[in-house]
Amino acid sequence: MHQTDIIIIGAGPTGLFAVFEAGLLRLKCHLIDTLPQVGGQLVELYPKKPIFDIPGYPSVEASELVDNLMEQIKQFQPQFALGETAMTIDKNDDGTFVVTTDKGTQVKGKAVAIAGGLGTFEPRKPELTNIEFYENKGVEYFVKQPERYAGKHVVIAGGGDSALDWSIYLAEVAASLTLVHRRNEFRGALASVEKVKALKEAGKINLKTPYEVVGLAGDEKLEHLILEKDGGERETIAADYFIPLFGLTPKLGPIATWGLEIEKNAIKVNNALDYQTNIEGIYAIGDVNTYPGKLKLILCGFHEATLMCQSVYNRLFPNRKYVLKYTTVAGVDGFDGSRKEAEKAVVKSI
Repeated sequence: MHQTDIIIIGAGPTGLFAVFEAGLLRLKCHLIDTLPQVGGQLVELYPKKPIFDIPGYPSVEASELVDNLMEQIKQFQPQFALGETAMTIDKNDDGTFVVTTDKGTQVKGKAVAIAGGLGTFEPRKPELTNIEFYENKGVEYFVKQPERYAGKHVVIAGGGDSALDWSIYLAEVAASLTLVHRRNEFRGALASVEKVKALKEAGKINLKTPYEVVGLAGDEKLEHLILEKDGGERETIAADYFIPLFGLTPKLGPIATWGLEIEKNAIKVNNALDYQTNIEGIYAIGDVNTYPGKLKLILCGFHEATLMCQSVYNRLFPNRKYVLKYTTVAGVDGFDGSRKEAEKAVVKSI
């Protein structure tokens, strides 16, 4: 059985940053994730997508952010169980926890931080009778390797941020890029909408609104799409790839059976203190949690991870007063809140 201080369920950006904050306090972490690699949604859904709201980065690719987080935490030597799903959590009489995965791996820890993002998720698929036939033959629900669309005729459907962002990105890659949306108005960021309109004026995006994709055609793979305009007019366009981006249907999976208080498919936490759940010692941070005023942003997940780690430290060493020091002053190795000093303080108090 593996032993650690904090068991982190989810190796996305919030879970990875929690390792850094825990490391500053000399707390060890063991991360468990269903995906075979770290990074969560950033790597699984949009590794090449630029992110604009990370402090200090005017723009950073999702996969680059994950690489940087891994570089930041390697000094603290976290342990990983990747490609494994956390199935059960058992709380021992001494307040410790044992998490067991679907592969039989067991990890014992003094606290649990659930950083599972959206949990398990499935793409919302358009209701087209033959869409399953064309899956992996031209129909894609995620953009993982943008370079594969170079020189191809690509059609994206959707009106949210993902559809807008990928249309902007792939307009510079594909032979042709068509964005289809059933309304004239978009739900995404205004800056992205304006960029799409500018690319349309420049002839780099074929914008079709208000239209819907109503049919797919091709013998062995996708070759054409049938579009229908609001009002019934139809047209056929060439397409090597059709990427419907209508969002995801999240599911908590086994997490929903752990006795946690759930609200609208998310875990309720005490945001006034430390993002602890209704079970003492189990925390939920990042997109997986909910509380009044919750914002599902990576930045907010980083903040929640920081306060969670402080709370765990105070639970493990209640007799030691932790004095916050800035890393600009103490560095990473210079924190006086180390495990050894904390343990000395506990022993001395006894």
